[in-house]
Amino acid sequence: MWDLVPHPSQANIVTGKWVFKHKYQADGSLERYKARWVLCGFTRCPGIDYDETFSPVVKPAIVRTVLSLALSRSWPVHQLDVKNTFLHGTLPETVYCSQPTGFEDPSHPDYVCRLNRSLYSLK
Repeated sequence: MWDLVPHPSQANIVTGKWVFKHKYQADGSLERYKARWVLCGFTRCPGIDYDETFSPVVKPAIVRTVLSLALSRSWPVHQLDVKNTFLHGTLPETVYCSQPTGFEDPSHPDYVCRLNRSLYSLK
C-alpha cells in the first residue's frame, strides 16, 4: 500500500485521519468495530499532486430507472457496464502522506509514506 521514505524537500504531504464505525447485526446488536485511515485529499495541489479527477458513481436507483425505461419502450438491453475502479487503483503520480496516527515508526518518526495505491478521499 505504501513505502516509508525520508521526508522529501518541497513535497506536499497529505494528512489523514481515522474514521471509526460500528457495524450492527440485523437484530441491532453490535457485530464489530471498523476503522479506516482516510486521507484529506483536498490538501492536494492541481497540476502538482494530480492532473484531473474522474469518479463515476452509479446508484442502484439510476440502473433501475434505465432498465424500467428500456422495458416500457421495448428497447433491447444486451449489456449494462459500470466501472468503479478508482478505489485502491494504482497511482500514476507520486503522493506522500503522513504516517497514520498510532502507527508511527519509532525508529523513523520524521519519515512519510509514499503511496503506491490510492486510499479513501484522494482525488
